[in-house]
Amino acid sequence: MSEAQDIQIWLKRALWAGLGLLVTGLVALGIMLAVLYPQLPDTSSLSNYQPKLPLRVYTADGVEIGGFGSEKRTYLPIDQIPKLMRDSLLAVEDARFYEHHGIDPIGVLRAVLSNVTGGRTQGASTITQQVARTFFLTREKTITRKLKEALLSRKLESQLSKDKLLELYMNQIYLGARAYGFGEAAQTYFGRPLAELSAAECAMLAGLPQNPANVNPIKNLDRALARQKVALWRMRDAGVITDEQYEQAKAEKLTIRKATDVDVHAEFVAEMARQQVYAQYGEEAYTSGMKVITTLRASEQQAAYKALRRT
Repeated sequence: MSEAQDIQIWLKRALWAGLGLLVTGLVALGIMLAVLYPQLPDTSSLSNYQPKLPLRVYTADGVEIGGFGSEKRTYLPIDQIPKLMRDSLLAVEDARFYEHHGIDPIGVLRAVLSNVTGGRTQGASTITQQVARTFFLTREKTITRKLKEALLSRKLESQLSKDKLLELYMNQIYLGARAYGFGEAAQTYFGRPLAELSAAECAMLAGLPQNPANVNPIKNLDRALARQKVALWRMRDAGVITDEQYEQAKAEKLTIRKATDVDVHAEFVAEMARQQVYAQYGEEAYTSGMKVITTLRASEQQAAYKALRRT
C-alpha cells in the first residue's frame, strides 16, 4: 500500500471520528437542554413587572430633598426613554438587538475571534440574555448557567416584545453609585433628566453596564472617560451619530455631579417625613414609589440654611 493511500485512509478515519464526536456532542447537548428546560423559572411575572421604587420626599415646589430605599430608581416606560439614549446603548451593548432572537451568533463568533486572536476581550451576551440573568439567574460562570440563560432568552423573546425587553433592561440594570436604571443614572451623575442629556453624556451612561462598580464617573472619572470614548466610537460606527457629532462629543467637557452635591439642605425634614411614612406603611414605604410633598419651599429653605451657616 502506497503512502498516499495510507494518508487517504487516515483522513477518512479522522473524518469519521470527528463526525462521531460531533454527533455525540449534539446528542449530549440535546439531552441536557431537554433536562434543563422544565427547570426554567416562570417568566410570566415580567409582563406585569413592578420594580422597587424608593420613597422620595419633595419641597412644595418639586425639588427632591430625600430618597430612601435600597434601590434608587426612576422608572421610565420605553416611549419616555429618548431615542438617542436607546440607540447609544444598543450600539455599545447589542447592535443587532432587533434582528436576533435572543442569541446573537454573529456576536458570539466576533467575541471568540477577538479573544482567541488576542484582541480586546469581548463578551457575547445580548440584552435579552442580560435580562434573563438579571431577573432569574446568578452570575456564576458554569456551562449549566449559560445553557439556562440561552433557553430563558429564547423563552423571553417568545413572550415579550423587543421594546418591552429593552424597557426592562434599561430600568432594572445597576449603573453604579446606588443608581438603578438610566433615568436614575442621569440624575445621579448629571443632575438632569435623561431627555436633556447630550450625545457625550449618553455615551458615558451607555458605557457603564460593563463594569458599573469601577467605571462610574463619580468613583473613577478617568476610567469612565476611557469607556466613553469606546462608546462614542461604536455610536459613530453604528450611525447613531455623525462624524461631526462624534468630534463634538469627544471634545465636550462633562460636568459630573459629586456624591456630596445637594440641591436643598433639608435633611431633618426629609427624615421626619421618612419616619412618619415608615410608621404607617412599614417596609412597603421603601419599595412602592411613594412620594411625600412637604410645605417647604426650596428657595426659602436654602436662604435659611445659608443664613444659619453665616452666623
